[in-house]
Amino acid sequence: MIFNQRILLENPPLKKGVLRGDSRGGGDFFVTHNFSISNETESKLPPIDFSSIKEAALGPDYTLSLVIISADGIQKLNDQYRQKNVPTDILSFPLSENEGEIYICPSEAEKEAVKFQRKSENFLAFLFIHGCVHLKGYDHGSTMEAIENEICKKFKI
Repeated sequence: MIFNQRILLENPPLKKGVLRGDSRGGGDFFVTHNFSISNETESKLPPIDFSSIKEAALGPDYTLSLVIISADGIQKLNDQYRQKNVPTDILSFPLSENEGEIYICPSEAEKEAVKFQRKSENFLAFLFIHGCVHLKGYDHGSTMEAIENEICKKFKI
C-alpha cells in the first residue's frame, strides 16, 4: 500500500497472505513481485484473477497495490483527494509512470452493478480493469472503452 504508507500512515505494512482475490475478508493480504492486494473489509472477494488482469492491463513491471476498502474509508479518500464527500466504487491513484494504487469499495460496486444490470463479480472485475486503464493515463472516452473491451474480452468479463 504505497499510497497509504506514504500519505495516510494509517495502515500497517503488507504481509503475505491469500492468493488471487480469494480473500476471506478482514485484513487479508496477497503479495507478489510488483502486485499486492489488501482487503480491509469483512467482504469475501470473488475468485477474480486480479494478478493476470493487472499483467494484461499494465504489464509485469508496473507496481500496483489494490486495496479493498469500506464505504467510509473510500468516502474519506474521495473527499480528501477529489473534494467529493460521498462514497464511490473505485479510486485510482497514479504515483509515477510505473506505480499506482487502486481502491475498490465492494458495497458501492454492488450498487453500481445493479444499475448496469451486471453481476457483482463481473462488475468488480470490470472496475479493476477500468482502474488499471486509468493508471495507464487514459480518460473516459472511446479509446479507453476500446482498451477496456479488449481486456474484458480476453478475460471473458
